[in-house]
Amino acid sequence: MLRRLLPQTARAMAEGGLDGIGWGAHGLSRADWRSWPTDQAAAIEAFLHAWWQDSLTTPESPYGIQDVFETCATIARSVTPFLDGWAQGPVADAHFAHCADHWLYYLVSDSSPFTWWYDDSEDAGVAGLRTWLAGPGAIRLRAHGRPDLAARAELLALPYDERWAHPYWTNPAATN
Repeated sequence: MLRRLLPQTARAMAEGGLDGIGWGAHGLSRADWRSWPTDQAAAIEAFLHAWWQDSLTTPESPYGIQDVFETCATIARSVTPFLDGWAQGPVADAHFAHCADHWLYYLVSDSSPFTWWYDDSEDAGVAGLRTWLAGPGAIRLRAHGRPDLAARAELLALPYDERWAHPYWTNPAATN
């Protein structure tokens, strides 16, 4: 059934036509779509990357950018291709700063920023996001004039107790 409805669903996702609760907890995130025929699995993969890239270059996407990221990552069961493929440019950079701020709120406390990732790949997704933000993400934030976000992202490389004992917390405004 999911394969039969996929063309209409993909179009509605891309156009912003899925309203209400449940669009993010997409059925594809629970389906073993990678076991489908090669051309069908490749089409899903291509759609996810195309939708992600289009959302990164759209100033006001129909859905929040962190929601699009989470939907793509949960369907793919990996954050890596979407982080590694994050476009450059003013709109994509603004989206990245927004997402980083959202994610750091959760990650600095060792919580998951994902609201609808339900399978056992969530831990790997959180770990991948944490590692990427502490390294390449922090470098990118600093390069785009976001030193406070970069400093918080770099804290993710520290163990929990060291993270909270870090001097950053005594004067975060100094890094801003």
